[in-house]
Amino acid sequence: MNPEPATTKAAQDQLDAHVREIMQWHFSPETGSPFWLDWAKKAGWNPATEVKGFADLLRFPHFQDEWLRDLPNEVWVPKKYQGRPFNIFETGGTTGMPKQRIGWDDYKVDYEEFSGKIANEHFPRGGAWLMVGPTGPRRLRLAIEHLANFRGSSCYFVDLDPRWVKKVISQKHFEQARAYMDHVVDQAAVILKHRKVSGLFTTPKLLEALGEKIDLYGAGIRGVFCGGTTMAPQAVRFIVEEVLENRIGFYPTYGNTLMGLAASVPLRKEDNFSITYYAPQPRAVLRVVDANNTSQTKNYGEWGRVELTTLTKEFFMPRFLERDEAIRREPRAPYAWDGVAEVRPFGAMEKNIVEGVY
Repeated sequence: MNPEPATTKAAQDQLDAHVREIMQWHFSPETGSPFWLDWAKKAGWNPATEVKGFADLLRFPHFQDEWLRDLPNEVWVPKKYQGRPFNIFETGGTTGMPKQRIGWDDYKVDYEEFSGKIANEHFPRGGAWLMVGPTGPRRLRLAIEHLANFRGSSCYFVDLDPRWVKKVISQKHFEQARAYMDHVVDQAAVILKHRKVSGLFTTPKLLEALGEKIDLYGAGIRGVFCGGTTMAPQAVRFIVEEVLENRIGFYPTYGNTLMGLAASVPLRKEDNFSITYYAPQPRAVLRVVDANNTSQTKNYGEWGRVELTTLTKEFFMPRFLERDEAIRREPRAPYAWDGVAEVRPFGAMEKNIVEGVY
């Protein structure tokens, strides 16, 4: 069911107001960060006064991920946060320096909001969680534990190093990659055998591998929160019907260190297992744009490149071109803004993409 036009307009008005607030924050000397204050001086215009709504953000160039690799993290600290130690979260980094995003409370806000989108029957409050995925320098580790804690639960962890998996796959050492995946899955199976766990976070490939090894429902799992980019309809159908046997709640998300996470709407029969994700507006906005003319969004139902804008007081990132492509989808209740569907690596149909255990 699509939201009413008045609801859609209210969401747009809320987004425009939020954009104005964030511009005034990041581009005012009293609150802004050194990077954006310096950027505005060089650009010769003042976003704090000249940006009236989201559409005006097209005046910004695309955010460059090299800035997060090459510049010292201190340039991103807003004046109001100076003197307060920050978390450092990494993304990427299979080769060379990874991108780093600093933060304080954004990950808590993002995942507390997400908590309202998962059902208690699938993730019972107080029931333990298990995360099988990348920990270490990644935001996900703290975020999943905070989500569990916010719901009155504790969380077990099995670590995963996706950089190593991608490296051995790119070198065509497939037996090493398989052995490492088996190593990770074996650890998860041991925890599920010896501890009572009801909620699981993992990636699609690891979920399938774990489902081959043990009976997830019999092991106590009632809900699976799944992250990872590529979940084509046929893979989703296999997970829902074969791995989870239509008995375990399935919550796919599209997220990363720079955005937070976009939740999916519950699958309907007419979706034919095609997943659509909706960004956590107004804190982050996703557009599906023409790869050759990124000021233009694609029509509904068309494929395009994913563009992310992050709008929090801790972090402003305009018009970042993700390495993903997706189908643009209409607003769908409870979301009054566009969605992105069937997300996959950009150019996936033209070239082979190494995704490792994702």
